[in-house]
Amino acid sequence: MDAGYKMLASFGAVLGAGALLVASVALVSDGGGGTPEETKEVAAALPAPTTKAIEVELGDLFIKPKTLEVASNTTLEVIVKNAGAIPHNLKLGTEGTKLLNAGEGEKVKFGPLTKSVQLICDVPGHAAAGMTLDVKVATSAAPAASHTTTTAVGGAPGAKIDPAATPGPNWKRRDPSAPAASTGTTGVTHKITLDAVESVIEIAPGVTQEMWTFNGQTPGPVLRGKVGDTFEVTLTNKGKLGHSIDFHASKVAWNDEMRTLKPGESLVYRYEAKHSGIYMYHCGTAPALHHIGNGMFGAIIIDPPGLAAVEREFFFVQSEIYTGPMGQPGDLTKMMAEAWDAVVFNGYFNQYLHQPIRIEPNKRYRAWVLDAGPSENSSFHVVGTIFDTMYKEGAYTLRPGDLKGGAQALDLQPAQGGFVEFSMDEAGLYPIVTHKFANVGKGALGLFQAGDVPGTSGAAH
Repeated sequence: MDAGYKMLASFGAVLGAGALLVASVALVSDGGGGTPEETKEVAAALPAPTTKAIEVELGDLFIKPKTLEVASNTTLEVIVKNAGAIPHNLKLGTEGTKLLNAGEGEKVKFGPLTKSVQLICDVPGHAAAGMTLDVKVATSAAPAASHTTTTAVGGAPGAKIDPAATPGPNWKRRDPSAPAASTGTTGVTHKITLDAVESVIEIAPGVTQEMWTFNGQTPGPVLRGKVGDTFEVTLTNKGKLGHSIDFHASKVAWNDEMRTLKPGESLVYRYEAKHSGIYMYHCGTAPALHHIGNGMFGAIIIDPPGLAAVEREFFFVQSEIYTGPMGQPGDLTKMMAEAWDAVVFNGYFNQYLHQPIRIEPNKRYRAWVLDAGPSENSSFHVVGTIFDTMYKEGAYTLRPGDLKGGAQALDLQPAQGGFVEFSMDEAGLYPIVTHKFANVGKGALGLFQAGDVPGTSGAAH
């Protein structure tokens, strides 16, 4: 396989890991089991011990061979080679290789095996994405009393989100204020530092998850500039897994700035912003679905020329949450099935319902909106007002004029973005939702509080 083909194959694994998973439940066995008496009976009937030498290739995201048949009481002597571009290992339970970097290899033994087992790469998400090797052990006349323990890949119960729960007294919502627009001439160089790190954070009242983040938050920091500006982003991997970054606002070669960094590595990602819009940035390390689904995304705003002045600007990044066990990463099996537990704005369940966003009547506001997905669409809507300006994917679709046109919702697919402008005609509460109402009850609900509203506590700005 030549270098170019390997690169394309790796790219396909990064973006299309879903094709590698047929949502099947993988079984993991410890290779032993049974009571002492049953073990004696089995041992007496086992064939003579044998050894089988094999070579195993770890790729992005596959294991070759995919299946293997051996006789009972066989010890596998495995020469393992990581032929992929990102770190992998080969494990049976806790036994197996170390984490192998690209090009590294190791020799390891498994067994003697007396029943079928599954070898996996136990890097989070890799087994669920297809990195498994089923070892089928031939049956014998021995009693079938193995008491095999089975565990579903990604099958541990996820943390439960209670829609009626409220955050603790010290909780603060993510400030939805967009960064100030750049002033002065274009051609400014923005020097930015981002750290890729796994962080256990609260994503709903009382629910914590290990989120894979930029700078410890999800979404990552909102960046902003103008067409013609240069962005010089220093990314450092301070986590335990391989991570990378992909700026949709850039035009650079995927295999260079977007390459996966091992823990401790850094790179400088430099590009000129040539087109306006609100763009997604995210980790693209395979499986990209798992990294984005675990929170590794953010927004960058590149102002269109002549952007009108408004009273304030806000940002709303819609995304899904797929819970894993409390304090653990999200479940890739759920992500593959598009079975989200929540849909949220700016990373937290109903956060702008718990602490509304204070605005004033008869003032003009702009809301930048990005659908980070990874899989669900958005129909951004504010109940009680009409958008008189809409900008989507690099172009105005509506502006104030003699026709007095108005828009109800900004429709976005994953990785699309834009902004809307609006005002409130009177004091009161204005719900912020996705008009795909099945998701409103799953966390995609907030409030604008326009002016003083009786019965409210005067929500913070």
